[in-house]
Amino acid sequence: MNTKTKKVIYLIATSLLTLIMLATIGNSIFNPEFAMRFGEIGFPTYLIIPLMTAKFLGLIAIWANKSQFLKEWAYSGFFFLFILAMFAEINAPAPDYLSPPIALILLLTSFLLWKKGLKETH
Repeated sequence: MNTKTKKVIYLIATSLLTLIMLATIGNSIFNPEFAMRFGEIGFPTYLIIPLMTAKFLGLIAIWANKSQFLKEWAYSGFFFLFILAMFAEINAPAPDYLSPPIALILLLTSFLLWKKGLKETH
């Protein structure tokens, strides 16, 4: 796979991941049922604002590409978030089995393509 193809796939995966993250951030702000769902899964609702802030800062770290260190930490934070989300959804009263694995696949695609050679060109 040539560098141009890798870059296009990287941009698509990262863009879709960004859309998912922005949708959850927006949902947490504008949908009052979000806090109820968050509580159903077993998380305290006071974590919503710090979690959404961390998601937003993680997206900035990934897209800004100013610090490799910050970008790697953003990817690792999202990785653990999605793994925990998968386990939380398994135990939820009305599980959503699709969203966390899709987000994880997009995250891993974005990360691996970035690590496999786009660091120098991106």
